[in-house]
Amino acid sequence: MQEQHLFEYAVIRVVPRVEREEFVNVGVILFCPSKRFLECVFELNAPKLRALSDGLDLDEVGAYLNALKLICVGKKEGGTIAALPPASRFRWLTATRSTVVQSSKVHPGFCQDPDLSLSKLFNHLVK
Repeated sequence: MQEQHLFEYAVIRVVPRVEREEFVNVGVILFCPSKRFLECVFELNAPKLRALSDGLDLDEVGAYLNALKLICVGKKEGGTIAALPPASRFRWLTATRSTVVQSSKVHPGFCQDPDLSLSKLFNHLVK
């Protein structure tokens, strides 16, 4: 039997008009400490987002999501947060905030392959 690894994940949401609290799931962040895995995937669905706010700047939202990706993988271009240990980066990425790009609450799970789990979660919660 293959070993199961504890992981945590959060859904990345775009909230075009924060005061209305409507959102579109656009990605997933997954952290599996025992496998030294911290990764996120995202995809902007322009028609869904435009339905909630036709004035939303998708290029700006894309830039924010790319910044999250840089922080997630610890790239120097991600700034000082990207230099933190993976657990701290995950906590920062999933902290509660009232901005256009937010994350859900953190949820736990077990997996054998965190990359495969990330893909499954993304397909189930975003696609």
